[in-house]
Amino acid sequence: MQGASGMKVVAAWLLGLVLVVAGFIGTVTVLNSTLYSPGYQVEEYFEALRSGNGERALGLLNASVPEGSAAVLDDAALQRGASAVQDVEVQEPAAAGEDRVDVPVSYRIGETDYTTSFPLERTGSEWLFFSTWEFVPSALPTVEISVGDMAESTVNGLRIATPEGRTALPTFYPVELVAHYTSEYFAAPSRALPVTSSNPGDNALPLEPAPTPALVEAVDGEIRRFLDDCAARAVFQPANCPFNFQTDQRVAGDIRWSIQRYPEIRIEPDGGGWALAPLAGSAQLDTQLQDLFTGAIEDISATRDFEFTARLTVTNSSVTVTPVIEF
Repeated sequence: MQGASGMKVVAAWLLGLVLVVAGFIGTVTVLNSTLYSPGYQVEEYFEALRSGNGERALGLLNASVPEGSAAVLDDAALQRGASAVQDVEVQEPAAAGEDRVDVPVSYRIGETDYTTSFPLERTGSEWLFFSTWEFVPSALPTVEISVGDMAESTVNGLRIATPEGRTALPTFYPVELVAHYTSEYFAAPSRALPVTSSNPGDNALPLEPAPTPALVEAVDGEIRRFLDDCAARAVFQPANCPFNFQTDQRVAGDIRWSIQRYPEIRIEPDGGGWALAPLAGSAQLDTQLQDLFTGAIEDISATRDFEFTARLTVTNSSVTVTPVIEF
């Protein structure tokens, strides 16, 4: 009886050992497919992007940062870029050589579906049983922002300097960069660029600022004041003005100028800056003239079409228009 009892104890002990070993193997398998899997590293990277933790994202991606502005690599600008990436699904790794895999990730930006593959390599193990994976070293992509000759622009809600109208922005991926330019006198509408790999085919995000209605109104006001000042002078040829009246007869009444048609204001690009298109309008002269031979006095109402140009200087706070009169 004791022998049979002993056998049962040994059998129970062996069964327990088998269960422990099986449980351990199962645990190792589960952990290697989750916490210690290459897919888990990719999930952690996406979480770092969503939280705006650029330092952690950079460490996970194992990437170097090219020269340029680091404006969109952290905090709110990074969060905004990552928030456009929706419906993220980390797929099963695909073998890519010895100790290497590619982890495809599908997602959507706007109305377009994308898939980006992240290369990872096995770098060793922890506790002998758990594989460790790291992203294959790479460099972040760079996007060039250009905004004419403006000294700044806004990217993902953050104002950034654009020396000489452009700057290079290293960026994580996948993200969406949204840039625009807005000031009192010039504005460029928002443009978006999805960055979906470390080697984007189109890595430029050009903005094209155009005059705002406020600038057109300011220039129009300057031109009108200039012409009204010319019209207020009671002479046939106001100095440095674009219109005049010539006659051999004697003046017999008041000289009154009035502007009948003010120029249409058109502001056009000019060699990286801005210039006024030629200005055209018409003025009317009302007066009385006396014929030198007969002495007869005649009411005169004469229209004079005119053209001139003007130099335009615009700063952040002022608009200067300098008429250029040539005959």
